[in-house]
Amino acid sequence: MDITDIMIHVHPDLSVEQRTKLEEAVAASDGVVSVHFSPQHQHELTVAYDPDATDSQSILRQVQQWDAQAAMAGL
Repeated sequence: MDITDIMIHVHPDLSVEQRTKLEEAVAASDGVVSVHFSPQHQHELTVAYDPDATDSQSILRQVQQWDAQAAMAGL
């Protein structure tokens, strides 16, 4: 299985509760291996996923349900 990482920038004002729920929602998605916010930069969400099971655009769309302005940057 190949693993791909993406970084998604979200609004820095998301609450701790919102970030936790977002991590849980993305982690429950098919193909997602791990998901976490950077402790140093709370607006940076890193997602590792299996590209045979899902894709970056699907993950981004899911994050945009929490923050419509979320944007992706590759790692």
